Amino acid sequence: MKIEMKHGAGGAAMEDFIKNEIVERIGGGKAEIGLEKLDDSCVVDGIVFTTDSYTVKPIFFAGGDIGKLAVSGTINDIYAIGGAAVAISSALIIEEGLEFDDFRRIMESMAKEAKKAGVAITTGDTKVVEKGSVDKIFINTAGIGKRHLKLDENFEVVEEYRKVKHRWLLDSNIEEGDKIIFTGSAGDHGAAILAARYEIESNVESDAQPLNRLMDVALEIGGVVAAKDPTRGGLANLLNEWREKSKIGFLIRERDIPIKDGTKAICELLGIDVLELANEGIYAMAVVPEKAEEILEAIKKLPEGRNAAIVGEARKEYEYAILETSVGGKRIIEAPIGSAVPRIC
Repeated sequence: MKIEMKHGAGGAAMEDFIKNEIVERIGGGKAEIGLEKLDDSCVVDGIVFTTDSYTVKPIFFAGGDIGKLAVSGTINDIYAIGGAAVAISSALIIEEGLEFDDFRRIMESMAKEAKKAGVAITTGDTKVVEKGSVDKIFINTAGIGKRHLKLDENFEVVEEYRKVKHRWLLDSNIEEGDKIIFTGSAGDHGAAILAARYEIESNVESDAQPLNRLMDVALEIGGVVAAKDPTRGGLANLLNEWREKSKIGFLIRERDIPIKDGTKAICELLGIDVLELANEGIYAMAVVPEKAEEILEAIKKLPEGRNAAIVGEARKEYEYAILETSVGGKRIIEAPIGSAVPRIC
């Protein structure tokens, strides 16, 4: 038996692989939020920590590049658990023969996104390997952060309406009635990668961007119980991760999911479910129902949240994530086995 592409694609096969082959062997140790939680970041001695590796193909695409993706993804993972990013590391594995102009463009993109989010890139490592050993450039970023200044106030608002399972934004916090907000249009990053990879004429751009400002606004209002960015496996995989960890089902209304025409056209052309396509610049947020409209109104005023919508809610009557289709039927939103698009990030 050998490792296959599906084991790193973000779906059910990867989740089983991580649990059975990685966590079982190296999990445990002293951490407030540890590896076994499989949340977007861990917490150790009050410090939020995350790491990610980027192997996206192609390295340049409409709306971004591998450098923008690496910085944005790391920042977003820290904020998704209720942290505030402080610093990022950058480790580069470069294939000999990469053009200096391309390399400089990537470095400038990383610097631009870090500055935009007010985060410093403070340490790193650089390796150059023989031609053919990697595909142009791979980037590993790690980020550290501290507890968000508004997180305790956020949970004070939550506690007005119900008890709190945990005082970080964990996948396991979701309860009956919590509203689900998608803060942007589904599948845009995946669609942009597909368009670049298959040379499809399209106006779709990747949504890769830091979401620190959006999370600042939501936590200021209060009522957020969980947040997650739908990367590999898309919103379908995200909802199933939430379902498994929170032990509750969801009802999602297809008519309310923001989807751009260009993204929808690419999905129809290639026969791909838009809910399985990655985003790199939106969150799915679970919020107490009493604060959902207020949070939605506030984040829609931001450029990064202008397409946000309330798309459903947590429902204990369901065992699964259920999609109420635009014609009134219902179907189970299955967790993909692997990603529809390998090397998406």
